[in-house]
Amino acid sequence: MPIPFDLQGRKALVTGASRGIGRAIALGLAQAGADLVLLARGAEALEKLAAEIADHGGRALPLPTDVTNPAQVQRAVSAALAEFGGLDVVVNNAGGTGRFGPFLALPHSAWEQAMRLNFDSALHVCRAVGPHLVERRSGSVINIASFAGQGGLPLLSPYAAAKAALISLTRSLAAEWAARDVRVNALVPGWVATDLTAPLSADPQTSASLLEAVPVGRWGQPEDLVGAVVYLASDASRLVTGSCLTLDGGMSVLSGGPATLRFFNATGG
Repeated sequence: MPIPFDLQGRKALVTGASRGIGRAIALGLAQAGADLVLLARGAEALEKLAAEIADHGGRALPLPTDVTNPAQVQRAVSAALAEFGGLDVVVNNAGGTGRFGPFLALPHSAWEQAMRLNFDSALHVCRAVGPHLVERRSGSVINIASFAGQGGLPLLSPYAAAKAALISLTRSLAAEWAARDVRVNALVPGWVATDLTAPLSADPQTSASLLEAVPVGRWGQPEDLVGAVVYLASDASRLVTGSCLTLDGGMSVLSGGPATLRFFNATGG
């Protein structure tokens, strides 16, 4: 019987692979034995990552791609299928928080940008690779969502709405593709320290304020998501589809908010 978490022989495509969470996921999948297709806009960073994977005995195909452009996504998927003969795992990680601000102060362009980065990118990839997965009756799609998509996030309403749409798409595709043995799931991380969240994590006052609502009391790291991705990519999760796996340090179970956590800590709980 094969090791459930073994990804030897699997082919995985990761968007937003050049940095942060995407980079950590790509390295983790490679370590588990998968061959990688790396998508992001920055060619130099992708080449560097591909070389790092090769140095550790892996195989990676870097394809500079703007995943908000459906034509570019289709070309990348076609190139990946031609190179590897198939795809088994798709990780839609590309995204970004976009502009901060009160709802009434944000221009329409902020909403367009948030939807392009966080929802349309995954939509384009799923439309491009979906026929292949459905036809071969196998595959795992993993969408990187956010806690903001489940509970909302003041001053980042476009980002929260886009991630909510991604979670809804995850569940809809899971229902549609289940009969074809294509699984679709999402990860729902909390606050993760990356280049995109650096303005928040680097400011001591802002960071402390945000962490008041996080029971584990720390920022997540990109590597904290790798195990969950490997699980969802592997046969260990073959009965799992339509799920949103939460990795938020306990934020979602703290019903009383920061005040409850402060009381609990003060009383030595």
